[in-house]
Amino acid sequence: MPTALIWLVFALGLAGAEALTGDLFLVMLSGGALSAALTSWLIGWPIWADGAVFLVVSVLLLALVRPPVRRRLLSSLGAETGVLALQGKTALVLDRVEQHSGRVKLDGEVWTARPLADGEVFEPGEHVTVMHIDGATAVVSRVL
Repeated sequence: MPTALIWLVFALGLAGAEALTGDLFLVMLSGGALSAALTSWLIGWPIWADGAVFLVVSVLLLALVRPPVRRRLLSSLGAETGVLALQGKTALVLDRVEQHSGRVKLDGEVWTARPLADGEVFEPGEHVTVMHIDGATAVVSRVL
């Protein structure tokens, strides 16, 4: 079996294993093995030289390519959604907000609201900050 074919099988095996981990480590090693297969096929170097190509390319991919790709992929995972995305937003008071009643307009939707601190009252037209969401009620405070 030609050396290039062995490196190619090794590269495909590493790429397949990456599908199970998703850490972008094995795919970088797969790139190194693919480079070794290519140099073995084109140039016909001895196996130790192919191993050196594998080592150098894998280290370069791990050091230079993997970190920015991981940052790019992980930055999209951190986006807050649902009620967590509403915390800290500003809302407009529609109906007087007091301990047991009130409504605010938040991101184009009308929410029931109550103040964070007992005794606080917000009049219609005021802007308030959403501190957190409690069920279907926005808990609000003065604009920070």
